[in-house]
Amino acid sequence: PADPPRLPGAEEFLRKNLSRVHQLVLPNPCLLLLLVSLTPLKLFLKAPVNIAELTDLLIQQNHIGSVIKQTDVSEDSDDDVDEDEIFGFISLLNLTERKGTRCAEQIKELILSSCEKSCGKSSVEQLDALFNDASKPVGFLLSERFINVPPQIALPMHQQLRKELAEAHRTNKPCGECSFYLLISKTFVEAGKNNPKKKWSSQGKDELMFANAEEEFFYEKATLKFNYSVQEESDTCLGGRWSFDDVPMKPLRTVMLIPGDKMDEIMGKLKEHLSL
Repeated sequence: PADPPRLPGAEEFLRKNLSRVHQLVLPNPCLLLLLVSLTPLKLFLKAPVNIAELTDLLIQQNHIGSVIKQTDVSEDSDDDVDEDEIFGFISLLNLTERKGTRCAEQIKELILSSCEKSCGKSSVEQLDALFNDASKPVGFLLSERFINVPPQIALPMHQQLRKELAEAHRTNKPCGECSFYLLISKTFVEAGKNNPKKKWSSQGKDELMFANAEEEFFYEKATLKFNYSVQEESDTCLGGRWSFDDVPMKPLRTVMLIPGDKMDEIMGKLKEHLSL
């Protein structure tokens, strides 16, 4: 079976030189385009989400979001982007502000349809009402990195994003702090361990394995959370060929809705567990 995609040298580099990695606040649109549309850790797989429009929207809000790259690479040309120089990115799409755009509506539809299959009617109604409440903005959090990049890099990424959201809120710029944050995590469950009669939505945290380990802290504070299977949609890198210690895993997506007033607690947990 094919191994999961890895960025050559990233793990060793970060473990030894984490302080030398810096964040670029989207200075070049092609950096973000590379990460959003070409990263092997694709979040949506075959779901009908317009990635091109999503990329355009994220590029437009150039005061929000960061990409992670090495500080000691050649920067002779701003237009030449080497995929091996980049580790990941983080950004946020305000679904409330972007209401009516195709990709925002597609993301909400994906969440609602998955919720309907996995949860009760009340959860679907709760989400739908929230998506239509302009007084309580919902931010869709996007955080991607290559598979062998240690979770320690997540701390400065999230800290930077929090600062950017607070500054946008203070200066009345678009995409400021939100009342709720929506996160879709790449998760896995042991293929032979689940009960066929047990819904994917009822898998507990102890049974889930998170591709981005730090997202467990978001899971703990989520007021609404459910899983849906992407077994049929996954490619050879993200599908049933995944294994940990030779144990076959089935891929899921775990949806979490986190209240904005819980983010400081989550940041505290990240700092406690991920600080070097």
